[in-house]
Amino acid sequence: MATTPGNRRVRRARRHVITAGVAGVLVVSGCGLTGPPDVTGGRTGNAPTSTGPVAEEQAYERTIRQVLPSIVQITTRGGLGSGVVYDTNGHIVTNAHVVGKSTDFEVTLATGGKPRKAKLVASYPLGDLAVIRVTDRSGLAPAAFGDSNKLRVGQIVLAMGNPLGLSGSVTNGIISALGRTVTEPQGEGSPGATITNAIQTSASINPGNSGGALANLAGQVIGIPTLAAINPELGGGAAPGIGFAIPSSTAKDVADQIIKHGRVTNTRRAALGVRVNTVVGPDGKPVGVGVAQVDANSGAAKAGIRPGDIILNVNGKPTPTAAALAEVLATLRPGSKASVELLHPDGKTTTATVTLGVLSGG
Repeated sequence: MATTPGNRRVRRARRHVITAGVAGVLVVSGCGLTGPPDVTGGRTGNAPTSTGPVAEEQAYERTIRQVLPSIVQITTRGGLGSGVVYDTNGHIVTNAHVVGKSTDFEVTLATGGKPRKAKLVASYPLGDLAVIRVTDRSGLAPAAFGDSNKLRVGQIVLAMGNPLGLSGSVTNGIISALGRTVTEPQGEGSPGATITNAIQTSASINPGNSGGALANLAGQVIGIPTLAAINPELGGGAAPGIGFAIPSSTAKDVADQIIKHGRVTNTRRAALGVRVNTVVGPDGKPVGVGVAQVDANSGAAKAGIRPGDIILNVNGKPTPTAAALAEVLATLRPGSKASVELLHPDGKTTTATVTLGVLSGG
């Protein structure tokens, strides 16, 4: 997440609900990694196989030499964050919440030098990704992106970014889990991102790491650190060892679409084809998702869903809020069928079978 230099308060701080079995924990943006190193842990690419403290140290040093020159600090009028050099044409991938509503930036390489001017190419807030482009492309070192589909739990990772404005910082950890779904509510610069297949990693949470690199010991970027956990039971304090990154396969797909088309043309995410809002009961608690508008010729329209209906669950999974509905849909594929339980204005409850469409990238 972006942060104002010298100020630990997170700019546009948001809290996010973790699904996929991590109950009762909230997360906010910004990520750094810590954790027990083990150079023989699971790996992708040509990571070192030798053991011992010297080999371990050399593996870390080699990875940092390979990846750190590709890390940049992105400064906006409201704060700063991190980014990863994507190609020699000046494109840099980062988080949508780092760029916020800004369109002009200053970019500083981790290797130093004067700040360079950059402009927004496009932002994809629904997936919390964005691409900016620097005008001065000299000396750029594009990162090597690995295949996040081949990751394994226990693999060693390094996070590189600019936590609290400390340029070029590196921390270490492991991959704790794969395939998480994390969501964030609406906030400044974001309509509420739902990140699928997120990488969970042991993490030391520091604002400013967002948008940087999560790298393996083969020197490949395998994720973009984006979210970090806090525990509400500790008064909002950090929950040690829980952080999240967008997988590199998703980041590459989004970046390639933005660079080619100027926007995301295929989100690869399922949609009902409705505009919704959370419905609150007399006790003040959410009871379902109210349908405010149904898109013409959408799966919802063809299944008979109408404005005024309340969506209670999808495929048996409760949807008490709009965010919960987004989480469920994020796990489904466009073209598949979903069973949607509805409460109608007359009080009757029915179930509709909807053929899911593709979520718009706008």
